Amino acid sequence: MKAIIIDDEIRVIGTIAKLLKDNFSDIEIVSTANTIASGYKVIMQYNPDILILDINLPDGTGFDLLKKIDPPCFKLIFITAYEEYAIRAFKFSAVDYLVKPIQSMEFISAVNRAKNLKIIEDQQLKLSALLENLEEEHAMKKIVLRTAENIHLINLNDIIRCESDSNYTLFYLVNGKKILVSKTLKEFAELLKPSGFLRVHQSHLINSDHIDRYSKAEGGAMIMKDNSNIPISHERKAYILKYLESLL
Repeated sequence: MKAIIIDDEIRVIGTIAKLLKDNFSDIEIVSTANTIASGYKVIMQYNPDILILDINLPDGTGFDLLKKIDPPCFKLIFITAYEEYAIRAFKFSAVDYLVKPIQSMEFISAVNRAKNLKIIEDQQLKLSALLENLEEEHAMKKIVLRTAENIHLINLNDIIRCESDSNYTLFYLVNGKKILVSKTLKEFAELLKPSGFLRVHQSHLINSDHIDRYSKAEGGAMIMKDNSNIPISHERKAYILKYLESLL
């Protein structure tokens, strides 16, 4: 496999090159670059199988480079300095990324995932979601959900609620569709909290935009716009009521 590394730090390029050489005998580094202009040139020249791409470059961003190549037909691994919003966008879009300084085990895992990627169209769907999320300054718009059979690109507004199913999470959508994802509810609760999702129960996460009313029956419950009745745990009741009061 042919690989290209694009980063504006010589030290980082050296670290990545050594990690590839030491751990992947089947990957050849055919070129490196440190700008959009030089990166575009070597991509067109060598047609790599894997591109390891820094987000921040002297003449723009890695995304600016990708927009010049439509569609990207290589496997992608992004490199970024820690920026909270950018990291959230990567997580929402299920796109592989590495945070500087690069850790060897994380790098090896990312390269192995890239090598095992079978359908390049899956990556293009994720990349589309990532670019759309990054264009929004204050809130994510879409999330990529992977099931055993498919990869789904879902508008956050279309999610009514999520329900825990052991180590899986079941998403309930406005069109009546359900999507089962092999991640825990805790992971999604942390990811979706800044986007207005509330953990009302150990087993339930709801989209506040789809709340219809609060019911005092049976200790308290949220009635959603799809008429689903979601229990509120005793531990979270005070927090949820305080949140509802803040909306008045």
